[in-house]
Amino acid sequence: MSNRITNAFAKAKSENRGAFVAYLTMGYPTPEKSEAAVDALVAGGADIIEFGVPFSDPFADGGVIRSAAYEALRQGMTLDGVLAMAKRLRERHPETGFVLFTYYNLIFSKGLEKFADAAADAGIDAVLSVDLPLEERDELLDVLRPRGLSYIPLIAPNTPIERVAESAKGLENSFLYVITVKGTTGARSELPPDLLGRLDEIRRVSPLPIAAGFGISTRAHAEAVSAHADGFVVGSALVKRLGAEGRLEGDLLP
Repeated sequence: MSNRITNAFAKAKSENRGAFVAYLTMGYPTPEKSEAAVDALVAGGADIIEFGVPFSDPFADGGVIRSAAYEALRQGMTLDGVLAMAKRLRERHPETGFVLFTYYNLIFSKGLEKFADAAADAGIDAVLSVDLPLEERDELLDVLRPRGLSYIPLIAPNTPIERVAESAKGLENSFLYVITVKGTTGARSELPPDLLGRLDEIRRVSPLPIAAGFGISTRAHAEAVSAHADGFVVGSALVKRLGAEGRLEGDLLP
């Protein structure tokens, strides 16, 4: 099984920093610009890329990513299109961790075996399905594992700590994606006051690295979170910037 995700967190730790996990809605603002943005993110220091697959009912996402998803769909971006893009990018970035961020309807509609084959062929390391609960994830894990892929669990602000521990069990080359705020994705000016204590609590029960996401939009946010977690996820802030400027360059975290 590939160790790219494990290696990304180990490298960041050795450099005394949090791993930078970057999310993009693929196909936005155009397929070509989103592909170029992945190149820019890797060049700018992103350790792991989350390939957001546009979906018609992105209920977990805030306004920025919802709008991006609708535009990407309007331009014809599909799950297969995202995987084809990931395959091209894998050839250029053989060491970067690749996570496919999607909703289960798209996986199920393609067929679990066909999906797992296509994801492995594209060089995906792990899959994150926003709406797949712990109790039902084994049917997906059963087809991912034989192909060398892992699964990324989402941990909500109100997930009991016992369930957090269960979510981390049985996974390799993965991390826990800890949601920092209640509600949907989107950049916030401030992080919740109880977040850092929550991260410490999760870290005590998880054998996996933890990365915090939803609402992280500045370098100060990233540094605060990284003192209590192993990495941070930036999504809406990057998607918004890419939509406004058409490319990503310079400092990726203001």
